[in-house]
Amino acid sequence: MAPSAIDDRVPQAPQEKTYPPAKIFPVKETKFEKFIEPQTDGRKKALEQPGNAAIVIDNGSSAVRAGWSFESAPRLNIPPIMAKYRDRKLGKTFSFAGSDCYADTTARGHIRNAFEAGTGIISNWDVAEHVLDYVFLKLGMNEADGAIDVPIVMTEALTFTRVAMTEIIFECYGAPSLAYGIDSLFSYRHNKGKTGLVISSSHTSTHVIPVYNSKALLSQATRLNWGGYHNAEYLLKLIRLKYPAFTGKLNQSQAEHMVQDHCYVSTDYDNEIRNYLNWEGLEDRDIVIQYPYTEEVVVQKSQEELDRIAERKKESGRRLQEQAAKMRLEKLMKKEQDLEYYKNLQARLTDETKKETRRLLDSHDIKDEAQLEKIIKELEKSIRKARTKDLGGDPEEEQEQPDFSLLDVPDEELDEAQLKQKRQQRLLKSNHEARARAKAEKEAEKARIAEAERLDQERRENDLEGWLEEKHQALQETLQKIKERDRLKQDLGNRKSLASQIRMKSIANLASDNPTKKRRRGGDDDNFGANDDDWGVYRQIAVGDNSDEEQEEEDLASTLKSLEQDLLKYDPNFTYDNTQEAQTVWSKSLLHAFARGPRPFDPSSQAELHQIHLNVERIRVPEVVFRPSIAGVDQAGIIEIAGDVLTQRLGGLPNRDDFLRDIFLTGGNTLFRNFDERVRDGLRALLPAEAPLRVRRAEDALLDAWKGAAGWVGTPAWRAAAISRDEYLEKGPEYIKEHDMGNSYA
Repeated sequence: MAPSAIDDRVPQAPQEKTYPPAKIFPVKETKFEKFIEPQTDGRKKALEQPGNAAIVIDNGSSAVRAGWSFESAPRLNIPPIMAKYRDRKLGKTFSFAGSDCYADTTARGHIRNAFEAGTGIISNWDVAEHVLDYVFLKLGMNEADGAIDVPIVMTEALTFTRVAMTEIIFECYGAPSLAYGIDSLFSYRHNKGKTGLVISSSHTSTHVIPVYNSKALLSQATRLNWGGYHNAEYLLKLIRLKYPAFTGKLNQSQAEHMVQDHCYVSTDYDNEIRNYLNWEGLEDRDIVIQYPYTEEVVVQKSQEELDRIAERKKESGRRLQEQAAKMRLEKLMKKEQDLEYYKNLQARLTDETKKETRRLLDSHDIKDEAQLEKIIKELEKSIRKARTKDLGGDPEEEQEQPDFSLLDVPDEELDEAQLKQKRQQRLLKSNHEARARAKAEKEAEKARIAEAERLDQERRENDLEGWLEEKHQALQETLQKIKERDRLKQDLGNRKSLASQIRMKSIANLASDNPTKKRRRGGDDDNFGANDDDWGVYRQIAVGDNSDEEQEEEDLASTLKSLEQDLLKYDPNFTYDNTQEAQTVWSKSLLHAFARGPRPFDPSSQAELHQIHLNVERIRVPEVVFRPSIAGVDQAGIIEIAGDVLTQRLGGLPNRDDFLRDIFLTGGNTLFRNFDERVRDGLRALLPAEAPLRVRRAEDALLDAWKGAAGWVGTPAWRAAAISRDEYLEKGPEYIKEHDMGNSYA
C-alpha cells in the first residue's frame, strides 16, 4: 500500500560494509642467496671413470645449470650474467658472475647478459666466457694444468649457433671433447619418450618438434617467438599502463616472479575474462603486490595531553580576545576624544571671523567647514557601530536618513564646493535606492519561494502520483544537464575539439579591435588558432575563476539533491540505490575493481599507494602463447601450430596416431596451472573424436634437460656424437656430427 503524501519516509544510506583483510604478497626480486665454494671432489670422481663422466652444462638464456654427469642434479644454477667495474679509490677492478652480481650494490648497475634480450642467441661472448670461467672455477677445475681435462656436454636451442662456442671450448679451455644436444630433446629422452610431439616453451621461445623413434623431424619443427621473457615484459607493460603514476621501481625481475607465482592458464578464457571483474568472488581473484614504502609516523597522544593542549589553546584564545577587546575599547575612547575635540572646534568657529576660521582649519589640515562636518559625522557613525558591536548597543537603532537636500537645488545657485557635494549626494542616493531595491527583491524572492513551496505541498497532497511523475521527469532533466555539462567540460579541455575551437574564436573575436565577419557562403577568413601563440589569449581567459560555471554546478547539484530527497521521502519505489550517489559509488565502478580491487581505496595511505593489483593480467599474460595476437604478435598460437603439424604435415603418415599418443610438454613456460589441460582441450577440438590423444608434462620441466644430457653421457650415442679436440683441429669449428639429440641446422 502506497504511503500518503504527508508521510515522512527518509531511508538511511546502507551501512558501510566491512571487508576481510586483503591477502598481500611482498614484491619479489632476484637477489644474492649464498656464496658457493669451489668443489674439487667432482673432478676427482670424473677422473676415476674416464670415458663415462663429463661436465654437463644446460646453457639456457634464463639460467645456466652445470654439474657432473654422474650426479642426479646440477651443482650450479646461475643466470648468464656478469658485472664488472673499477673502484677508483681502491685502485682495483671487481668482476662478478651469476647470482654474485646481486651481492654488490655497485655491481647491480653494471650487469650485462650473455644473450640478446628476448632471444636465445648469445650476443656478448665476453659475458659467456666469463660465466664459463665461473662455472669451471666452482666445479674445481682450477687444479687442471691450464686446461679442462674432462669432456663437456652442452645443451643448445633449436636455432643455436655453435661455431663461436666450439672455438671457446677448445681454444680457451682445451677440453678433450665436446658434444651438443637440443635441450627439449634431452628432456624428452629423460622422460622415456620415443615417438611423439614435443612442445617446448622456454624463456625466449616456444618450439613444436615432432619426434619419431627418438629422432627429431627438425624439418617439420615450428617456432613461436614467445616465451617467459616476453610474458614478464608484457606484464610490465600492462602494469605501467594500469598505474602510470606508480612511484615504486618496476623491473623485469619483479615481473618474472609475478608471472611465476600468480598467473595461470584459463580453461575457458573468453568467459572467464568477461566475468573476471565481477564483484562476487573478486577478493579471491585479485592479488595484491606490496612494494616497499615509508609510512608517516603519527605520534599518538594520551587523553591527558590532548586535554592540556585544548586548555592551553582555550586560555590563549581567551587572552587574545581580551587583548582585542582592550584594543577596540582604546580605539573607541580615542575616537570619542577626537569627536569631542572636533565638536569643540566646530563650536569655536561660530564666533570667529573668516580669517581666523581659515587659520584654524588650515592648522588642522581641513579644507573647509563642510569637510569638518563630514569628519564629525564619520566619527559619530564609527562610534555608533563600535558601541553596537562591543558595548551591547542596539543593533536595530534607526540609521540616519542620508541628506539629499542639494539634489533639488539648480546648479546655477551652487558654488564649486556645493556642486561637488551635490554629485556625492547623487551617488549616495543611487546606492541608497539600489540597497532598497535589493532588499525588496530579496523579500519578494523569499515570498516567491514560500509560495512555491506551499503550492508544491498542496499539489503533493492533492495529486501524489502526478507530483511524483513531475519529480521523476525533473530528475531526469537534471541528470541530462549534468551529463551535458561534463561532456562540454571534457570537450573544452581538448583544444582540438569543436567546442573548444568555437569558444576560442568567440573569445578572440570579442577581444579583437577588428572582429571578423563571416561570409555568407564558404565560411569565414579567420585563421586564428593556426599558430600555437594564438592560444595564449584563450589560456589567459580560461584560467579565470569561472564563477558562473561553478555557480551553475552548485545549483545543479543542490537541485539534484533536493529532488532525490523528495523522491526518497514520498516514493516507495525510489530507494537509496536509485540515487546518483549510489550509482557513482566506488563499488559500482569497473575501473576501481580493475585498479584497486574489491576494497575501498585510501589515497592518504602510503601502503595502498605502493600496491599493485593483479586480476585480469593473471590469465591474460599466459594466454598470449595460445593467442599471440593479444600482444600484437603476428603468429599462430601453439594449438594452431601443433594442429597444423599433426593434421597437415604428418597427416599423411600411416602411424600419425603414434604422435597423438604422446604430446609432451617441457620448458619453464609450461609450468602454468591448467597448461596441459588447455593444450588437451585445444587439440581435441582439431582432431577426430576417436583420435587417441594423450598430453603429459615433464617430471621436472626446468631440470629434465640437464638430467637428460647427464643420462646421455656414457652411452654409445654420446661417444659417437662427441667431437674430439683432434677432430676440431683437423676439420674446424664448423664440423658437426649428426645424431638423434643434435641440431642439424646449427
